[in-house]
Amino acid sequence: MSRRRQAHREPRIRLLVVCGGKVTEPAYFRGLKRQTRNPSMSVVVTEKALDPVSLVRYTADKRRREAYDEAWCVVDVDEFDLEKAVIAARRERLALAISNPCFEYWLLLHFQDCSAPLACYAEVKKRLRKYVPGYDKTALRFTDYADGVADAIERGRSRGAPQGEEHCHNPSSGVWALVEKIR
Repeated sequence: MSRRRQAHREPRIRLLVVCGGKVTEPAYFRGLKRQTRNPSMSVVVTEKALDPVSLVRYTADKRRREAYDEAWCVVDVDEFDLEKAVIAARRERLALAISNPCFEYWLLLHFQDCSAPLACYAEVKKRLRKYVPGYDKTALRFTDYADGVADAIERGRSRGAPQGEEHCHNPSSGVWALVEKIR
């Protein structure tokens, strides 16, 4: 009689990441997914160019239809009032990865700890281009950010904004929590 232990594998967590941006955010998360290759997690990244409230509704419907264990919406403050999206996400038990003022602030955290308020995308892009010359939001290369992921997580966490309330704190990004989960 064999006394070998049966092979045991933890069930894979199915994680849905829905990005409000068409190119930049999905490119970042797909690159992170390729680099990380976490065998205990199945990560599906999709994009849907919608306002934050509609994005939350879309994500909630998709999670119900396709049975994901967890779902996240990646949104920017930009010109949006996110309070309704935050309330809807809580009601639907979705997580939000909010960047204020924009996702590029999260990218900037890969290179520096910036705590000065930032008015808009153009201001963040100017700072980001010091580290990624020629930065173009339509052609993000994850390799430009890969070495700074751990630093960005720490910097994002240290900004002190409660998860899901980053829209009230400029600058801030809750993307660190999603990235940490994927890793």
